[in-house]
Amino acid sequence: MRDAIQVISTTMFSVEFISGNLGNVFIAVVNIMDWVKRRKISSVDQSLTALAISRIIVLWSVYIMISMFSMYPELKVTIITVKLTNLIWITSNHFSIWMATILSILYFLKVANFSNSIFLYLRWRFTKVVPVALLVSLFLLFVNILVVEIQIDMWMDQFKANVSYSCKLKKFTHITRLLVLTNAMFPLIPFTVSMTMFFLLIFSLWKHVKKIKHITKSSRDASTTAHITALKAIVAFLLLYVIFTFSLFVQLWSHEFEENIIFKNIFHVGIIAFPSLHSFVLIMGNSKLRQTSFLVLTALRCKIQGCAPLSL
Repeated sequence: MRDAIQVISTTMFSVEFISGNLGNVFIAVVNIMDWVKRRKISSVDQSLTALAISRIIVLWSVYIMISMFSMYPELKVTIITVKLTNLIWITSNHFSIWMATILSILYFLKVANFSNSIFLYLRWRFTKVVPVALLVSLFLLFVNILVVEIQIDMWMDQFKANVSYSCKLKKFTHITRLLVLTNAMFPLIPFTVSMTMFFLLIFSLWKHVKKIKHITKSSRDASTTAHITALKAIVAFLLLYVIFTFSLFVQLWSHEFEENIIFKNIFHVGIIAFPSLHSFVLIMGNSKLRQTSFLVLTALRCKIQGCAPLSL
């Protein structure tokens, strides 16, 4: 049973890792090529590109850490390595989640329709939203890193009583529960922001549909379609984020059990699902990326089948 679970989880992890890299590299390359060609790039495309790059870093950092400590479970790690791996994870994961949240905000400002003065001001200063949101996220990132550094130092002060001055750690998985909990709590702030955007979009869609009911029998006008597309993107983000957060808490609970192979496998598969699968949601929800992906897939199919080449 354990061997079967191990094989299934390893296969799922590998598929998620490969597909996630392909999806995020595709998003970054398409937007960068379009930027070079047009000499300009929109706020949404900027956010998509930054999000894709941050998720590539997340995928590789998770892959390297999991591979290292799965292959060498008794590996001794210095305190510097502990701090470095935590810093890379916190930073890349922070930007991955916050850039997705900023996308939710941008979708909301572009699609929603409110007469509120604050909303109209934010829509008018559309290009200023991203820098302000990034500044807020950078402040929270600084606080997150500071708290984690303090926790690691406090943990090491207690740990030194039983180990040599070299501060060697026998197992990386013995990081305190408080540290894991901290890394799970900070991302709840952008999650709350995205949830707010989701409910406001639903309210905006309800108002819009109610408004046009007496004008046309079909509710699938351009504005309604835009609302539904934005809602799909945000719902996918929220669902995958819930899986991501659940995986972090699974890691937290796994310390209660000596035989925690099932919990470890759930954590490995769940933690990488968010940055991997969400990239394809973004591709299908963006007309430029969706059309380019269809052209690329058609060209690859023609190349395999030996048909006439397709001009991209």
